[in-house]
Amino acid sequence: MVDAQLSRSHLDGFIRQLRPSERDRFRDHLLRLEPQGRRDRFAGATNDDFIIAYANRCFSDGTTVLAHLMGDRMLGAAELHERADLAEPTGEIAFSVERAWRRRGIGSALFERLAESARGLGYEKLRITTHPQNVAARSMARKLGAHLHFEDGDTVGQITLPPLQGVSAPTGAFLGWGT
Repeated sequence: MVDAQLSRSHLDGFIRQLRPSERDRFRDHLLRLEPQGRRDRFAGATNDDFIIAYANRCFSDGTTVLAHLMGDRMLGAAELHERADLAEPTGEIAFSVERAWRRRGIGSALFERLAESARGLGYEKLRITTHPQNVAARSMARKLGAHLHFEDGDTVGQITLPPLQGVSAPTGAFLGWGT
């Protein structure tokens, strides 16, 4: 069961996974990022066409996208991309928060929810990659327990997820069938 505090933020918004039909909401959030925010999120300069194609690809390749929503507005996103090329079950993670809403705990709340989703999907490790000048991403990665190193000009962090404990099959009561 997901702890209600993981779903709520400090801003009276909430976090939930986006449905494939909400691809445009994700795209519009990414398009609202200012040039530095885009560079930080994508480790380089991007144009609108790249972002539109990226959002489409995320929803066609099985990427998990979580959104921090306040009303109808998406203020932040967390992404979980499978890294099937690595030996251990590993997910690559990425975050974006719109400029006016940064440093308010949205990124940390998104990470907590994303980590729970990743554990539920059986991932053992998470990777985060950013450019060396992205101080906020490096700081958050360290706070989350990532071991950082440089790789091909980028800063790469790896987080080991604790294994799930005490998981059992749902009961009738859990499924809403009564006790």
